[in-house]
Amino acid sequence: MAEDSFPKVGHFKTVAAFRQRLAELNIDLPCDDRVLSAAEGSPLASPLDVGGFVAGNRWCIHPMEGWDGTTSGEPSEHTIRRWQHFGASGAKFIWGGEAFAVVGEGRANPNQLAVVDNDCERAARGLTDLLKALTTAHKEAMGKTDDLLVGLQLTHSGRFCRPRDKKKLEPRIAYHHPILDAKFGIAANDDSVVMSDDDLKRLIERYVAAAKLAQRMGFQFVDVKHCHGYLGHEILSGFTRPGPFGGSFENRTRFIREIIAGINAEAPGLMIGVRLSVFDQPPFKPDPARSVGGKLGPGIPEEFQQFIPYRYGFGCNPDNPLEMDLTEPIAFIQMLEQLGVRMINASCGSPYYNPHVQRPAMFPPSDGYQPPEDPLVGVARQIDATGQIKAACPNSIIVGTGYTYLQEYLPNVAQAVLREGWCDSVGIGRLVLSYWEMPADTLAGRALQGKRICRTFSDCTTAPRNGIISGCYPLDDHYKDAPEAGELKQSKAELRKKLSVLRP
Repeated sequence: MAEDSFPKVGHFKTVAAFRQRLAELNIDLPCDDRVLSAAEGSPLASPLDVGGFVAGNRWCIHPMEGWDGTTSGEPSEHTIRRWQHFGASGAKFIWGGEAFAVVGEGRANPNQLAVVDNDCERAARGLTDLLKALTTAHKEAMGKTDDLLVGLQLTHSGRFCRPRDKKKLEPRIAYHHPILDAKFGIAANDDSVVMSDDDLKRLIERYVAAAKLAQRMGFQFVDVKHCHGYLGHEILSGFTRPGPFGGSFENRTRFIREIIAGINAEAPGLMIGVRLSVFDQPPFKPDPARSVGGKLGPGIPEEFQQFIPYRYGFGCNPDNPLEMDLTEPIAFIQMLEQLGVRMINASCGSPYYNPHVQRPAMFPPSDGYQPPEDPLVGVARQIDATGQIKAACPNSIIVGTGYTYLQEYLPNVAQAVLREGWCDSVGIGRLVLSYWEMPADTLAGRALQGKRICRTFSDCTTAPRNGIISGCYPLDDHYKDAPEAGELKQSKAELRKKLSVLRP
């Protein structure tokens, strides 16, 4: 079905109408009648003990890539402005703030924050500026910062590296994936892009060095990113990779175990978290038969039947990879707990090859497809998976993901999910780009600002897919009035023209 076949969330004018839609979709999703303020005892306002540090509430801000730093890996005015908004949001749990590449060649774009050319001091200055901007804004908005928990996400983009040219992939992969290789232009016999065991060992050292840097700059924890198809996540699905970093569960988890051991040895006292894609699905593509008149068709899976049992995903059923199987993800989180890592940010899939799974939206990014299901189904899938993870791993701190598409009803569902114990904290990402004060407004009992709520137009994704800085172009005047808005409009027009030629 195409996007216009699904009713938009904004059409539901009452909680009862929204619940009716959930019932029509056979979705079991808790949703409170009314959003409580902190003074009324909202679950969202409850303190959260994270490794002995008490965060002041249950709102969390996810890390994002703005594509707006300098080529030397430092923040720009756009980056600093975004971090100020993180601070002003009222959330007391800032999960990583930004995806920070531990080596320059591991960047997802040439303007990603990173340690470039091994210049840690230059990176340190940028991180200092960002942390100061965030904490200053938070104190102005919330009055104090002693209950504010801030981390830095450490990453290597792996298959999706673009360190020099925003539109040219320079992949570094964990193994050859028969579908993704073809999808992103990697020859099946090109082993030059496969990271060797020695490459991974050297990279482990860079993760540890970046963690030490983060601790020195004042971050309370680091996130060792294992989600969204980037290198850490891909290693977890490296069933076909030979050697000490592939094959068995023990080998596929060696990379993160050695990073954790190194951080504990070199940066004692620094807390560690993991943002994890707890399930995956095969890559999707627009249905070519239904991409008509300059409009992408709904998503359909790439052909995977010839690869059954499917050995190229983490957290999916090898006999039917469209179904999740949380056996290994739960074992992975339990392993992390034994290593002293209790913070888990539960995401899923990848924005590069199955975006409707990872970030449910009504409108696709330029390299995506129309939703093959009501996006509420994708939201519920993530929240349900997170609930299963929490039930199986009660001693871990689980941050939930996938809430933005709920729009007006996000706080109602978030509040209910927390009360039911399906997660410990509710995280928001792209929503913050347009309406960063939503957490503060809900906690204060203020009405939501409907005109600023993210409607999942996906311009914040389409822009970087076309080499343009990320931001909310439809709703934030800072981006709406920027020169990049014209570039984005032109890029979208060129795509429509291309599609109309392909399918008149």
